[in-house]
Amino acid sequence: MDIKKLQTLVVDALEDVKGQDIAVFETGHLTSLFDRIAIVSGTSNRQTKALAASVRDKVKDAGGDIIGMEGEDTGEWVLVDLGDMIVHIMQAPIRAYYRLEEIWGDKPVKLGAAKRAPKKAAGDEPKKSGHLAASKAKVEASPVIEKKAPAKKAAATTAAKKAPAKKAAAPKAVGKTVKVAPTKTETAAVKALKALPEKKVRAPRAAKPAADAAPAKTVIKRIKKVEA
Repeated sequence: MDIKKLQTLVVDALEDVKGQDIAVFETGHLTSLFDRIAIVSGTSNRQTKALAASVRDKVKDAGGDIIGMEGEDTGEWVLVDLGDMIVHIMQAPIRAYYRLEEIWGDKPVKLGAAKRAPKKAAGDEPKKSGHLAASKAKVEASPVIEKKAPAKKAAATTAAKKAPAKKAAAPKAVGKTVKVAPTKTETAAVKALKALPEKKVRAPRAAKPAADAAPAKTVIKRIKKVEA
């Protein structure tokens, strides 16, 4: 039997009896004995036995082989050997203790829905009109409410504060500028000032000694006469 078909049968059988936390992993790269391993939890001994029986019956009905089953006496851990696939049906404490996912779970397989919706017959589908407008679904028109963007008062105020006030332009003079010649009296006064001799700058007088200054000492050396 094809491994994908066998995997689908096992998952469907486990979901029929409400198995919890169903996980399927690829194991072909780890061992040559089997290609898939399935792990599922049961809430009681009765449920684990029912899960194992469901897998066995469903695979048998599809023409698959059942190599063997172990652990049905206690029901804590039931193993179903299907040749290319091994199914471990365990109670939650046993599963948490042995942690088989850490050994075989590096390549998990994505599971689809176990109970798929039945395909509709060709006659059940409603016939569509050949007219393009008639085949389109009607869409109810809904009123459109336009939202006005709030005025940005803060930005306008800031821009107004930052803009420097323009100084008033000075009024331009109207007409031409006329130069006025100096009078004769002003010209004569300028010439007279130029003709005057330059004042001599006197040298500054030496500063008088202060009254409180001490007089300079005169040192007189006496010469001894040499007797003849």
